Amino acid sequence: MKLRIGRRLGLAGAALTAAVAVVASPAGAGQALAAADHGCFDRAKEPYTSKVDSHLHFRPFGGKAIPFDELTGYLRKTGVQHASMYGIGQTLPVNSSCTYYLDCPGTPVVPSMKNDFVNAENWLETKPEDPELAVSMTFMDLAKPETIPAGIALYDKEFPGVFRWAGEVNVVKQALFPNHHKATTTENIKHWAPFMKVLRERGIPITLHSDLGSDAEPTKYLPLMEEVLRRYPHNKIVWAHMGLSKELTKMDPDRHIRLMERMLGEHHNLTVDLSWRVLEDAYFSKPGVRAKYAAFLDRHPTRAIPGTDFVASANKDYKVYEEELEVTSRINKALGDEAFRDIALGQNYFRLLGINETAPRVCEAAAR
Repeated sequence: MKLRIGRRLGLAGAALTAAVAVVASPAGAGQALAAADHGCFDRAKEPYTSKVDSHLHFRPFGGKAIPFDELTGYLRKTGVQHASMYGIGQTLPVNSSCTYYLDCPGTPVVPSMKNDFVNAENWLETKPEDPELAVSMTFMDLAKPETIPAGIALYDKEFPGVFRWAGEVNVVKQALFPNHHKATTTENIKHWAPFMKVLRERGIPITLHSDLGSDAEPTKYLPLMEEVLRRYPHNKIVWAHMGLSKELTKMDPDRHIRLMERMLGEHHNLTVDLSWRVLEDAYFSKPGVRAKYAAFLDRHPTRAIPGTDFVASANKDYKVYEEELEVTSRINKALGDEAFRDIALGQNYFRLLGINETAPRVCEAAAR
């Protein structure tokens, strides 16, 4: 009998004795056999790619999307067992020919409910368990917080119990400035209390895109995230991309790590999101830098979740997703066993969502 790696493995433990067939990937999954016979995940034989994609956009900014069944097939093929099902809250106008906002400077990109409704309907049609998906609310305009509670109430009416995540939503995203986006203000943040109360009471995590700054001013926008965390210390807050972006590719890694260390130390409700290949391309891949970030994550193994930040526009295919997963998973290779289990195998994600899943333990080094 074939079983998927990791899925229910923590619950079944050593009772599982079957081998696992794994689809080939750049990480070597085609040659991997499961460690099910001794109830652990063998890092010497298994692929290093993350079993969770906590940051996956099932809908594009504009134009056609990859069909739902096709995209969930990508996840199964790469061994991803859990994913947060983001839309894109900020959409291009329906009459725009663009699929990506950077191709259309001057065209407004504004929050919308359209993608969330499509995602919810697609999920309800199949309610997939392989992969298991957490549908997310991405419509929120954080600069107009007074509109958000009514939006959540509408979602409750139309799709009761479906939405289990919030975001990715933008506190400040410099890449969208040419498309009429403006940074959220501290005054706006003060008025988030009603909808943050709803999320807190339901245990719903919220992923915030909040740029730290630019190469010229690396921490220009840090006060915004500090204000969010100060005002809402009991909400589950996920900081997308650790605050990094294409506008901030030259920050001293030691300075960035010290900042992340301080933020995690001061705000126990904060989780950092390792999604988007800009982290690998601009930081982790540089000589000596990967080890520094791995050591940081090893010191805080319960405080990070993985993701691709893949945007499912129809001009992409399986190969693109496979590459994004592999690139964003490279940091996993440098992690110690505890952080690898918590991050790559999904234990932190399960804990954030409050779901009854347990990641497999990692095999002892001598047994690999």
